[in-house]
Amino acid sequence: QVQMVESGGGLVQAGGSLRLPCAASGRTFSNYVMGWSRQTPGKEREFVAAISWSGGRTSYADSVKGRFTISRHNAKNTVYLEMNSLKPENTAVYYCAARRPKGAIVVLATLPNEYDYWGQGTQVTVSS
Repeated sequence: QVQMVESGGGLVQAGGSLRLPCAASGRTFSNYVMGWSRQTPGKEREFVAAISWSGGRTSYADSVKGRFTISRHNAKNTVYLEMNSLKPENTAVYYCAARRPKGAIVVLATLPNEYDYWGQGTQVTVSS
């Protein structure tokens, strides 16, 4: 059974930093694209970042470029989201996700519905 567990969320002041790990289990994810999305009440889930299986390619939402960094450690089946210079508008539940390989071309999916497995989410609250 696939399980993905996020952690590291919490309350932080504007300008601060947080690092969110997501531990995956139930299969080997080394050839999966991994991603992060976030959601606030009443809004659709939105893409934040994605990383290829090798870690050599990444993609970010424009709103987080230069402040957030996605990385992965395949031996640990873990993906990370490093968030710096946090703003109140970054307050949300953050979810990690995994996308199964779908052919020879690696697609860094930027739509949440392109991912196959999800964690339960971790709350990030940024105070002003």
